Amino acid sequence: MPETGHALTVLLAKGFGLFYLLALSVGVLIYTFWPGNGKRFDHAAKSVLRGEDRP
Repeated sequence: MPETGHALTVLLAKGFGLFYLLALSVGVLIYTFWPGNGKRFDHAAKSVLRGEDRP
C-alpha cells in the first residue's frame, strides 16, 4: 500500500505544478499586454539608449 500513497502524492504534485505554471503564464501574458503598461515598457526600452547611467 505505500506505493499507492506515493503515486497519489506524485500525481497531485504534478497536477498542482501544471496548473500553477499555466496560471502564472497567463498572468504574465495579461500583465505584458495590458494597455496601461505600454508607457512603462516604452520608457524602460528607451532609457537604456539615453545613457543616463554613466559612471
